[in-house]
Parts: sequence; C-alpha cells; structure tokens
Amino acid sequence: MGMSSFYGPPKPEPDMIELIHHAVAAGVTFLDTSDMYGPHTNELLIGKALQGGKRENVELATKFGITFSDGKPTIMEEIGELKNLVEEGKIKYIGLSEASASTIRRAHAVHPITAVQLECSLWTRDAEEDAIPTCRELGIGIVAYSPLGRGFFSSGAKLVDSLSEEDHLPRFQPENLDKNAQIFERVNAMAARKGCTPSQLALAWNFNQNVGALAVKLTPEEMDELESYAVAGEVQGERYPQILATWQDFETPPLSSWKSE
Repeated sequence: MGMSSFYGPPKPEPDMIELIHHAVAAGVTFLDTSDMYGPHTNELLIGKALQGGKRENVELATKFGITFSDGKPTIMEEIGELKNLVEEGKIKYIGLSEASASTIRRAHAVHPITAVQLECSLWTRDAEEDAIPTCRELGIGIVAYSPLGRGFFSSGAKLVDSLSEEDHLPRFQPENLDKNAQIFERVNAMAARKGCTPSQLALAWNFNQNVGALAVKLTPEEMDELESYAVAGEVQGERYPQILATWQDFETPPLSSWKSE
C-alpha cells in the first residue's frame, strides 16, 4: 500500500484515511500492508482508519521479516514457527510474498498456505510460468500487486515527471522509457475505443484473468490484443534494480540440506 513509502513522500494521513474509508465503502474487502511500509507507519495508519467498527468489514493482511535468501533457515523451518502461531490462535492464516513455485510447495507441505502475493500486470507476467499454476493446483489464492505497473498504466511516460530523484526502477529509466511508452500508447488507444481510462482497462485485464474496471468487458480477442502489447520481448527493464533480489533469483533449500548452528 503505497501511502507511506515507495511512491514518493508519504501522503497526508487525513487524506489517506479518507481514501481507505472510500475504498471500504465502495466494496473493497481486502487490505494489504507490511511492517516495512514506512517502516511501520502504514500499519499504524490502517489501524486508525479501521476504527469505529470498520475493521469487521475487511480482511487484513500484513507482511513481516523481509529477507534475502541465504539458505538458512529454510522456508519449512519458518512456516513451522508460523504454524505454531496459528495453533495458538495468534494469527489466522499464513501467506507468502514473491515466492517461487518450489518454495510455495515446500511451505504448503508444512501448513496450508492461504495466499501468495506476486506482482502481476500487463507488463509483468512472469509469475504465469510457474508460481501461478502452482497456486492454482494447490488451491492457493493470488494477491496481485502493482496491477497498474507501478502507476505506468495510469499515465504512461508522464508518470516520470512526478517521480523523485531516488526512484531507480529500471523500467522508468531513460534508456527504457521510450520503448515502454509505446506499450502505454497502444493500451491508451484501446481504452479510447472502449470508452474507459487506461487504468480501468489494465485493471479489467487483471480482473478477467476493481470498482470502475468492472464495467469494462473484454472479449477474448481484446484480451489477446492487450497481451500482445507487452509480451516479454517488448518490455524494457527489469522489475527491480539488480541489488534487490526477487523470487526469480533465489531458491530456499530443502530441509535436508540445512543444519542449525
């Protein structure tokens, strides 16, 4: 939830509380946060926003313990500890974020995994290869984050004008932006034909696979056309800078390979 970090300076708290109230009133029932958003300030913000009986209207998920995989402890050890918390009644469900297919399977073997958070949008579809089919097979829900391509499908290359100098996402760098802007223009042209915004069209693609996007109906032919705009070879730049690891780069080892110190 980019109200407290990652997407420019933190937004005014009263405005963000009003936005959360608006989302819940419009039918949003799932809110996702993390202790690293802020850090910690986003969890506090949501706590304030859900006072007065609103907490009962939503499912609330948080993430913690972000780490780079170094081979210890294994995911099975970590899920084993979380399983204990479920059995003690301290948490309801267990989920994963940015996990590979093999990690999902190892975790699910210890305790049922309820949901996996993965980046999924028109221009980020690599999870379709392994992670999403694995979740479908095991009956695990998908929490798709950044469905607007980190805001790209709301305004295209113009988004760069509002980015801070600290923004280093590869797809928004000058060497990649001109090529990626062509993808937005194609999406924008289809949105004009459909009588909707590019944002609504991008969300409608995710939904067929949010509130204003529900009115946008896509035919199978239009789905194919949209997907052709951002095939793997067309999108320039990685999702994250090289210094940041993702599930694509690291695997958690099997339990048999790990020895405690």
